[in-house]
Amino acid sequence: MAQQLAIIVLVDIGNALETNTLEGNTYLFDNMKLHGSEGQGTGDLVTAIHGAYWRDGSQATEQVLNWLPYSLGSIPPTVPRSYQSDRARQSDEQALAELEAVTAKAGAPGADPTSELDHIRQVAGRRVKTTRRTRGRLSGQKVLDVTGQVVTEATAAYSYPGPVITDIYGQAVDEKIMYPAEYGSPDLVTDGWYWSATVDSSRPGTYAYTMRIQLHKLVQRGGETLWEPVNLTCASKLLITSEPKRNGFTGAGLGWLPIAPQAAQPQTPQPQTPQSAAPQPGAPQFPQSAGQPQAPATPHS
Repeated sequence: MAQQLAIIVLVDIGNALETNTLEGNTYLFDNMKLHGSEGQGTGDLVTAIHGAYWRDGSQATEQVLNWLPYSLGSIPPTVPRSYQSDRARQSDEQALAELEAVTAKAGAPGADPTSELDHIRQVAGRRVKTTRRTRGRLSGQKVLDVTGQVVTEATAAYSYPGPVITDIYGQAVDEKIMYPAEYGSPDLVTDGWYWSATVDSSRPGTYAYTMRIQLHKLVQRGGETLWEPVNLTCASKLLITSEPKRNGFTGAGLGWLPIAPQAAQPQTPQPQTPQSAAPQPGAPQFPQSAGQPQAPATPHS
């Protein structure tokens, strides 16, 4: 069975959009630190892959890679799926309640409907327009900050949508070391899609590959708020080593697990019963245990 290996791609989206690069703004992790991976928590991760082979030299097992992109400084992806919609509905309900209060006291002396309506607009927040390129989870949602509150000012800090891997290419793919593809998944954290690859672990060496990652920047265009996609790239490497297939418990070759010899337990002496001089007719006859003298057989007539 193929071995599963996860690679976390953590992106500081705010700094990446400001500098227009993922260099210095990406932090990579995998679960092979104790097996030789280097550069954990940096943008220079080298993922260790142990290729195993049988005694005849044939490949014993494959390696399966799974890339999981996450955003640094955004709303955690583990919140309920309807979290953003719930927050947007709550802000709408609050804005409607305040609008009813303004309507009820319209015409009253000292009332300033203009300032009150401006406050209601801030409470309602900004809703992002749906475009052909931002359908799905980004469709029609309001802009929230990292605490889950609706953003009321254009200059306020806001939570970015999670990064999306759109392609994996480079030396490792060109030389057919790994075969990446996007797969469907019931996991809602990844929006139902994730990137995975099968690695040919029978070819030791270091191989580079590149991920194309799509970020989204909030822009104002024609009086509307839009998520504008920004495509950047991030590089990483695979380090494939080769070793014989071995037992994971003992570190030795394949075979039976060794069982430690058990110490001899002292036996409790059993009371002996006197044996009858002659066997009873029809009673079964059993051979005596080794070490006891046996009676000579009686010849038949």
